[in-house]
Amino acid sequence: MPETIQLDPSLRGAHLARTEIPVIDIAPLLANTAAKAGTVAAIGHACREIGFFYATGHGVPEALIAQVYAEAKRFFALPEAEKEKVAIEHSPCHRGWFRLGGENLDPAKQRHAGDLKEGYKIGRDLPPTHPRVLAGLPLHGPNQWPALPGWREVMQDYYDRLVTLGRKLLGAFALALGLAETYFEPWLGITMTTLGPLHYPPQTGRITEARLGAGAHTDYGCLTLLNQDASGGLQVQNRAGLWLNAPPIPGSFVVNIGDMMERWTNGAFQSNPHRVINISGRERYSLPFFFDPDFYAPVECLPTCLQPGEAPKYKPTTAGQHLLDKINESFVYHQERQEQA
Repeated sequence: MPETIQLDPSLRGAHLARTEIPVIDIAPLLANTAAKAGTVAAIGHACREIGFFYATGHGVPEALIAQVYAEAKRFFALPEAEKEKVAIEHSPCHRGWFRLGGENLDPAKQRHAGDLKEGYKIGRDLPPTHPRVLAGLPLHGPNQWPALPGWREVMQDYYDRLVTLGRKLLGAFALALGLAETYFEPWLGITMTTLGPLHYPPQTGRITEARLGAGAHTDYGCLTLLNQDASGGLQVQNRAGLWLNAPPIPGSFVVNIGDMMERWTNGAFQSNPHRVINISGRERYSLPFFFDPDFYAPVECLPTCLQPGEAPKYKPTTAGQHLLDKINESFVYHQERQEQA
């Protein structure tokens, strides 16, 4: 840690034992081999115990991942006036660039400033003539693309590959929950999937929970696939309330459960808090990908997740309404827009 940093003791993460956040080779799942059952069991165990695991053997080319990082860096290096042309405030469907502090994942602690990061939201690119766009369905519409040659093509290729990977993982979740592998398929026709490259400037001076790279939070949706660069900074809270450092492992994605999946499973799969503190002394970049189902997907207790005599912990909702509620909590501009609608 650079000498210019004074890290509050509450932000010092413990070095985890590898069993805390397991590393799971998901190649048998993708290839549908005899070892698939063991992979599913390992995924189910991780989702119940901590809600996080590292996925290796995922099949996404490392060369493509390197391209995505290069394109993300190219965009974030632009002058602010250029980034402003594709600012998220210009989008009717929550797409585009948000500035430093534009997202606040822990408003209870970060009362005077949002997260010390900027980012870009890339979703399912629906044309203005699509029936859902014409109907004004929230979170549906065209992406905003910066005027950088090749940028759109690289991001779209990566996005499409992670949609496919997310489908496979959701099938594994279904199996781990005692459901048919295809249980969620009816709600995966028009998924609300989002790629969100992030840039964290180095943080110096006294660092407290009043401002972090990403304040402590749980993810909004179904599942997240995160690729992180070599800078580190991700911390995950375990069941005992201990914050654990979750360092990058080359060739892996960090996979974690979101609030929507916890609702679906009545708390059986855990959506655990995590945060980012960039004390590397250099710029940090990461590539979170949020996999969420159709806007109209019912989010209510799954049939295998309710024990006899047990009541659901959460009220039924839909995937779309759940995400809108969560976005409003973290993006002030979106909350104001909803209030004015």
